[in-house]
Amino acid sequence: MGALWIAHVTVTDDEAYGKYAALATEAIAAHGGHFIARGGRFVQLEGQARPRNVVARFPSVEAAENCYNSPEYQRALSHARDASERELMVIETSED
Repeated sequence: MGALWIAHVTVTDDEAYGKYAALATEAIAAHGGHFIARGGRFVQLEGQARPRNVVARFPSVEAAENCYNSPEYQRALSHARDASERELMVIETSED
């Protein structure tokens, strides 16, 4: 089964978050992930809206978790921690 990595983000420091985005893009690709939505137009129907929403597809939940826990992604994440407020989840898809 495939997996979706879904992030809802409010950026508070554009420069630092830009560093995160560049490094995270590389880490995600290295773990078999690719972006299917990245900051585009959205309609919030329920819950708290965040101005930036990102969805990446991975081959599996394990691949997405391995990416998150990898040294490369953790290095990227060090730039995002103080530069954003965010929620991140990985959800298994019903098809690849």
